[in-house]
Amino acid sequence: MTNGELYWKKNLRLMIGCLIVWFVVSFGFGILLVHPLDHFHLGGYPLGFWFAQQGSMYVFVVLIFVYAIKMTKYDQEFDVEEE
Repeated sequence: MTNGELYWKKNLRLMIGCLIVWFVVSFGFGILLVHPLDHFHLGGYPLGFWFAQQGSMYVFVVLIFVYAIKMTKYDQEFDVEEE
């Protein structure tokens, strides 16, 4: 496997991982598991409601930073970083 193929394989694995986390948090916690999560409270609000309204957005922003940090490391590892 060439360096380019390995780079894109790592990139795709990272993207798929981020998409799975985003799906689980937004769809799973915010829609499918909203009623079981509502038994817990965060900041005075039911946890299921919080994930549907705020939590999924916070997780999305964190995923953006995680992706950027990991891709910077991959760029350096494969010597394709920007100047």
